Amino acid sequence: MNQNKRVFTLNYGGKEVTIETGRLAKLADASVLVSSEGTQVLVTACASQSLNPEQSFFPLLVEYTEKFYSAGKFLGGFMKREGRPSTQETLNARLIDRPIRPLFPEDFYYDTVVSCTVLSYGEGGDPEVLAGIGASAALSISDIPFNGPMATCKVGRINGDFVLNPAASEWENSDLEIAIAGTHNAILMVEGEAQEASEEDVLAAINWGHEKIKEMVQTIDGMVKEVGKPKREYEPIESNNQLIEKAMTEFLDGANECLAVSEKKARQAAVRAFQKTIAQELEKRPQDFGLDADAKFSKWASEAADAAISKVMRAKILDKKERIAGRKLNEVRQIETETNILSAPHGSALFTRGETQVLSTVTIGGSTGDQMSDRIVGTHYNKFYLHYNFPPYSVGEARGVRGVGRRELGHGNLAERALKAVMPSEEEFSYTTRVVCEVLESNGSSSMGSVCSGSMALMDAGVPIKKPVAGIAMGLIVEGEKYAILSDILGDEDHLGDMDFKIAGTTDGVTAIQMDIKIAGLSSEIMKEAIEQAKEGRLHILSEMAKTISTERKELKDGVPRIESLKIEQDQIGMLIGPGGKNIKKVQELFDVNIEIDEDGTVRIVGTDKQKIAECLNQIQLQMNGPEVGTQYDAKVVTIKDYGAFVDIAAGISGLVHVSEFADERVNDVNEYVSEGDTIKVQVMEVDRMGRLKLSAKAVEPLKKKS
Repeated sequence: MNQNKRVFTLNYGGKEVTIETGRLAKLADASVLVSSEGTQVLVTACASQSLNPEQSFFPLLVEYTEKFYSAGKFLGGFMKREGRPSTQETLNARLIDRPIRPLFPEDFYYDTVVSCTVLSYGEGGDPEVLAGIGASAALSISDIPFNGPMATCKVGRINGDFVLNPAASEWENSDLEIAIAGTHNAILMVEGEAQEASEEDVLAAINWGHEKIKEMVQTIDGMVKEVGKPKREYEPIESNNQLIEKAMTEFLDGANECLAVSEKKARQAAVRAFQKTIAQELEKRPQDFGLDADAKFSKWASEAADAAISKVMRAKILDKKERIAGRKLNEVRQIETETNILSAPHGSALFTRGETQVLSTVTIGGSTGDQMSDRIVGTHYNKFYLHYNFPPYSVGEARGVRGVGRRELGHGNLAERALKAVMPSEEEFSYTTRVVCEVLESNGSSSMGSVCSGSMALMDAGVPIKKPVAGIAMGLIVEGEKYAILSDILGDEDHLGDMDFKIAGTTDGVTAIQMDIKIAGLSSEIMKEAIEQAKEGRLHILSEMAKTISTERKELKDGVPRIESLKIEQDQIGMLIGPGGKNIKKVQELFDVNIEIDEDGTVRIVGTDKQKIAECLNQIQLQMNGPEVGTQYDAKVVTIKDYGAFVDIAAGISGLVHVSEFADERVNDVNEYVSEGDTIKVQVMEVDRMGRLKLSAKAVEPLKKKS
């Protein structure tokens, strides 16, 4: 038996959660195994012992990996080995990174890696929640400087009651899903979605979850007391307090001038000139700023300029209630909207708010466009999904695109969640729908701009969404007891501020929410005020969008695939497909359509020609159910006999038009009335017990002799 093994247990929302340490991965700075309901996640934490003197940011990396063996599964596809992280693994890593990052000391710039590996998966235990708890526990008991602990949870609402960390199968019955992270005193991170929940209900869910989190934080505190290591001594990143203090007084006029410039590019140019001026002053008298004559003055000038601009911006907001370029705290920038700006895409919209601009397109079609997700929780096919692209030119940077990063995946996921709540059911709208959001300009909250442009593009494409959706990003400035909440934040206000709080929804409620903070936590009172102020901004944005489009177009554009559906019996599926797929291939070629068949017998016909889709639908109904007596058809003459003509009313369905059913007069020669290949109108007169059809032309319109 391992003498170093220690186990800590908590009943967390009705499920036992255990945190074990001292048995696995002991060469890491710390490791824990977090278990619940058959799910087990190994979390390790390691930090470098040496500092790169050129490091200019905190190099934290969080990894979240789902091993398929944890669920007793093989990977799909040719490669049977876990490779690069999936989209969901990356999103889960971000959920852990965001709340732990602000808990590290500001001057700790050592490479730090937190690795979370799902070793076993049980349907009742949520590995994402356990990984977040494990990250906090491992960092807290390690010697790595960390101002925790914190804990994570997910809150659902089933039958009107909040539920902590529901099992995977229970989420389909929940009308909201909110992931929360927090310390004992404050909330650190929020992300989730809802079915138009009221602001009051969202806040209640967050507060309810935070109360549960406090219990887990207390458990980790107990771990620290029993097995925690003393925090290591470290060399902090070089800081020049003398420079910063002098910058806060000597360079404030230049900072004021920069913040008076409205346009982003012009303001960036002003900041560069400001930095150059500071660098010249530093070079003239380095001793006054605590520098040597051979110091990198441009580097220190950048730091001094940032400090001066930050002080001026925050003071103006807190003392004068005045933002960059004089904007009010709750003022939303000017909004411009357009739809149908691209000719070929099925739907398109352009949303511009200040200097943030997003072009969204919508593509609709059949199930071949479904997005497959293969995870340990199961394989899913999504009929609605959104992709978000953030090219460097959107912020004026001269570099190429190098794939999709974590930030793009996170922003796209938030926008997708916001719109998913208003998408029609598959019964109402059986199309697969893809939204792509291209950020063309960015100066604050391009993800919320994507929600707005995506909502309008869906309506432009004719997708019958329940209601339009808009989003807004809120900011926060806090100094002691003073604070100010900002609506529709700029990039600089995000960079120099203390919070980025994004809320999306309709006129009736919230559909998605995400909050990140840079301070040690956020009180419930400030969060409540931010949510209320965000609602005002969201309603304003929705009213601006409604000036351009407020409901879906009633007719799809030309060239857009149409889908018609019918239901056949399950034992008829084989008949429709035919031996080796012969029949379904023939029907698809004949009518230039794609036919999709579900296991329950739902048949979808996808094509661009309404007439051909209708003919195909009729053909399938004929093949499955046979023709009905009294029904009229356009029939093709296939074979001529002395006693009449055999005609096809559909591929593979033939009948006889007896000579007596050609015309009212006596017909002596069939060839005088029809030729092979002719199309005539017929009516079904009888279907005998052998299934043979007796057809009549004269019951519809008597045939006439050919001249």
